[in-house]
Amino acid sequence: MSAIFQSVADFMASTGFHSITGPMVIMWVVSFVLMYLAIVKKYEPLLLLPIALGSLAVNIPSAGFYDGGWSIEGMFSPTGGLYYYISQGIHLELFPPIIFLGVGAMTDFGPLIANPRTLLLGGGAQFGVFATMFCAVAFGGFTLGEAASIGIIGGADGPTSIFTANKLAKHLIGPIAVAAYTYMALVPLIQPPIMRLMTNDKERKIRMKALRTVSKAERIVFAVMVMIVCILVVPDASALIIMLMLGNIMKEAGVVERLVKTSQNELMNIVTIFLGTSVGLTMSADIFLKPQTIMIIAMGVVAFGFSTMGGLFLAKVMNWCSPKNPVNPLIGSAGVSAVPMAARVSQVEGAKYDPQNFLLMHAMGPNVSGVIGTAVCAGYMISRLS
Repeated sequence: MSAIFQSVADFMASTGFHSITGPMVIMWVVSFVLMYLAIVKKYEPLLLLPIALGSLAVNIPSAGFYDGGWSIEGMFSPTGGLYYYISQGIHLELFPPIIFLGVGAMTDFGPLIANPRTLLLGGGAQFGVFATMFCAVAFGGFTLGEAASIGIIGGADGPTSIFTANKLAKHLIGPIAVAAYTYMALVPLIQPPIMRLMTNDKERKIRMKALRTVSKAERIVFAVMVMIVCILVVPDASALIIMLMLGNIMKEAGVVERLVKTSQNELMNIVTIFLGTSVGLTMSADIFLKPQTIMIIAMGVVAFGFSTMGGLFLAKVMNWCSPKNPVNPLIGSAGVSAVPMAARVSQVEGAKYDPQNFLLMHAMGPNVSGVIGTAVCAGYMISRLS
């Protein structure tokens, strides 16, 4: 009988059950919450679901998945497992630029070209990035590099947040990425109250002039010129800017449909799976369950709120300076980089007050401007702080 008990004890010792800890169980709950948001609430499910599954996997005792595994000869191998190599796409800065390639292939710069002044609204939304950075240093006790990485959350751009954190605060990639993508998913909940607070009924009903048609040549020249200028001004953002414009130029050229479809679909989907799960794998209990993480998530809300307010306020300033050709301030909130979700929020909010007011295409101007603006901010911070 004792031999049987010993056999059972030996078997249990060979499983992962004896390695489960309280913090791991807490992280399981966090993973389940993320799954709920992705599956039930459908908040950014393409990224939140892989992140949730990655965070669950890293908090289950295992072998061979990340840190190593058993070789063919039956000997333990100290080399990395499957996701040790896949996650190098983050550490070697491959995944964020590839995501930008897909974003560029799906983005229409036409509204921005047709109404260039909306470029300023994308710039105004970067106020949250710098405001949060200074708050993180002054009140959170973070270093400048850590604070800059946290501030980028305000741009509502997950790949750029990961890209910046990998340069300036590698140990914070997990919390920053989770905060960035979670708040991107919560754009329809976070932005409307701020939009209503900062605008009045008359401003929400402003109808903007119809946008002119933008030619193919204008679109291609614009993408090329933005790429050249941005790289010269902030060389550290060149990986993101080049891939963004490469995807857009391929789309607008109209001669490489196969490459455009691959960038928009297969390549984007594969990298999204790997990026999401790799980010989730950084959420181990010993790293994630710290007061610092809670502060980062709180700072993310502040960053997002300040960015939304910055875009709205600048839109109101533009109207004070040019009352004869006003912009609807609601499109100012689309200056964050959550493409095209933030633009849709502007459309939905505007339609509540005037069902015949179509703001979507107008909002796409500051929306795509925000993508460029956040990448430029990230490049500037990296150049000054790395």
